[in-house]
Amino acid sequence: MPEPFATVVPAAAQDYPDRPVTLIVPFAAAGPGDIIARLIADAMRRSLGQEVIVVNMGGAGGTIGTARVAAAKPDGYTILLGHTGQATQTSLYKSLTYDPVESFDTIGLVTEVPMTIVGKPGLEPADLKTLITYIRERPDKLNYAHSGLGSVAQLCGLMFMSATKTKMTVIPYKGGGEVMKDLLAGQIDVYCEPATGTTANIQAGKIRAIAVLAPERIAALPDVPTAAEAGLPGLDVVLYYGLTAPGGTPRPVMWVFNQARFSSWQAMSGST
Repeated sequence: MPEPFATVVPAAAQDYPDRPVTLIVPFAAAGPGDIIARLIADAMRRSLGQEVIVVNMGGAGGTIGTARVAAAKPDGYTILLGHTGQATQTSLYKSLTYDPVESFDTIGLVTEVPMTIVGKPGLEPADLKTLITYIRERPDKLNYAHSGLGSVAQLCGLMFMSATKTKMTVIPYKGGGEVMKDLLAGQIDVYCEPATGTTANIQAGKIRAIAVLAPERIAALPDVPTAAEAGLPGLDVVLYYGLTAPGGTPRPVMWVFNQARFSSWQAMSGST
């Protein structure tokens, strides 16, 4: 965990914030990003002494909400929850109104979450080895959903099919919440989702846990093997969430955000 900054508050930041801060989430409501955002907002509220209002602006691979923050006044009252998927935006969208790097000032990392491969309730293959064999013997028999073009869920599925030389029918959605709803209903066969969005349903026995895509098993899901344990080494997919502000945000304000970010990090460390 990063070391916290000194507790001396710069004079220019002592009056900030004096009103609520808006945290833009460029993903649909009820998905893993939304869950992360609300945990972060609660921790930051206590640190900042002001409400942190979560606003979901999903669509277009996260570019709609991201563009909203890039165009916002750099006064510290609009910030963005971004993640690994932002790295794909320049290659997928040629008409972006912002630069994913230059248009923002980085506040910092808040959490990292391993991806999990999960299946619908009662999915016949009960583990990763069996799943791979099942897909190879029945090309396009199973479907795979993802939460949008350029999403980490899409990239995770592509990496899995490439590593295993398998093929599934791919079904795109507009958000992770919609995918999970249909997975629970048995309309989707396989999904790759951050552990934040799958743990509760796995623990409740509502979906099939196939594998954790991390170097080691995670504490929240101690009985779910890693991909390497199932004979698929190297398939580690970890999602990084971080906070950014519009480019040009004053340094004293960024200092305050960094203080609040550590509160978020500590809160997320106990949740993911």
